[in-house]
Amino acid sequence: MGYAENLGSYWRGRYKLAPGKYATVRDADGDAIRFRTKAAAKKAADAEEAKLLAGTKKAPSERITFGAYVNRWYAAQDLAASTMQNYRRHIEEHLLPAFEDFAIADILSTDIAAWEKRERAVPYAATSVKTWRATLHLILADAVDEGLRESNPATKRRGRGKRAGRSRNRGPEKAVTTALGILLLAERMALLSGRDDEFVCGILKGYTGMRWGEIVGLETEFVRPKSIRVEWQLYELDTGELHRCPPKDDSYRDIDAPDFLAALLASHIARTKPKPCECHGLAYVFRGHGAANGSVSRPGAKLVDVARRAGVSTGTVSNVLNRPGAVAEPTRLKVLEAITDLGYVRNAGAGELAAHWRRSGFATWLFRPAATGRYPGRGNQEEHPVPVVAEPWPGIPARGRGASKRAEACWVPIAPGLTPHGLRHTHKTLMREVGTPPKLMDERMGHEDGSVQARYDHITAGMRQALMTALTGMWEEALDARRAMSPGSPVGVLDALLRARG
Repeated sequence: MGYAENLGSYWRGRYKLAPGKYATVRDADGDAIRFRTKAAAKKAADAEEAKLLAGTKKAPSERITFGAYVNRWYAAQDLAASTMQNYRRHIEEHLLPAFEDFAIADILSTDIAAWEKRERAVPYAATSVKTWRATLHLILADAVDEGLRESNPATKRRGRGKRAGRSRNRGPEKAVTTALGILLLAERMALLSGRDDEFVCGILKGYTGMRWGEIVGLETEFVRPKSIRVEWQLYELDTGELHRCPPKDDSYRDIDAPDFLAALLASHIARTKPKPCECHGLAYVFRGHGAANGSVSRPGAKLVDVARRAGVSTGTVSNVLNRPGAVAEPTRLKVLEAITDLGYVRNAGAGELAAHWRRSGFATWLFRPAATGRYPGRGNQEEHPVPVVAEPWPGIPARGRGASKRAEACWVPIAPGLTPHGLRHTHKTLMREVGTPPKLMDERMGHEDGSVQARYDHITAGMRQALMTALTGMWEEALDARRAMSPGSPVGVLDALLRARG
């Protein structure tokens, strides 16, 4: 029979699990229940023991620490490498430091609440802490299933422990931009990298809403005349390896491509002639912009940029570099001045580029400076504006030593707070703006709506065509607005598009 234990200000119910082994009456969150009277504690303890005897309750069969259980839990999982990497990071960096020596059966909801409060105080983002708690909940749920404890203390009770007013777990609103913003952002990324590839990538992401891994993992065989097939993604592991795996949530799909986007991709592939990479043996649409072996020391201004800056042909610039005697002295001096202003490095792009973009490098040194007009801080150097030579518009980033002294201007922000994933939000927003049916939006984004309403909703050819027409209209308006700012561009592919509209 159970018994009541007097703990001074309250009573605790205790019931027999096995000879010499007793357990405490707990609530659904794993917290010991504090009874006001001896009779109530005894009654609850008797009820729990009766459940054990009747077989409707399973007694914990062993005591094991959280750290030991996690090692066993890892071995039982059969998940994608990317998923296991995330679980390991959550557990090893955030859960083990707090719970490793706790017995699985002894972890209480109050322990978890205290840990969560400490994590938020670091401070870590509320969304990150929520993700780590979800991993803890998953592990403890499996422990409950194995009979190692009676309930899951990581289960969040609705409304419990909240302050009044605005939710503390609500993240900041995701920054988005416009069709013109996509165009200007893509142009700046190309100027920062010194090649056209980032322009094509920016337009592709803004007008399809593809995920980062889907863009990096886009193979040439899946670029079709009227659509883009999302069949694989490349997921970057902590080891640096790019793991080829199915798209998130198995969101295989065909994304309709407007004619302008299909032509842009086809021209890019024809120009770059992608070769199979060493890591996967497959031809990908895009290559990384960084050096694979250190030989590409300074991506940036190209020969054509120098020619535009000096107002001469690329042949003249080549003569200045190779046969200076064949060029008139005033012209030669003008070209040399442009080379100095831009920080042009001869043969800087002759080495082998990395096979693929890296998420952090792309976001930090291309996307963020393009969106904000500022380079992030690094080491002892604080965040600072991107130094640019003013002509030709919108300005070419100055490179090398003394770049800030040679700069004539800096870029104004396009969309502060925008991230590469924000372009995915932007695409969804643009589709909403033109009244795209929810079913078609979900298809393009790789989302699945399991509601009954969605089951009875269908996509027609007319809906698809209406969206393609709307996206094309946005693109053409953006080109016209960009051309009104300046009729040309230092980015070759954009320059051709602008001049074609003259």
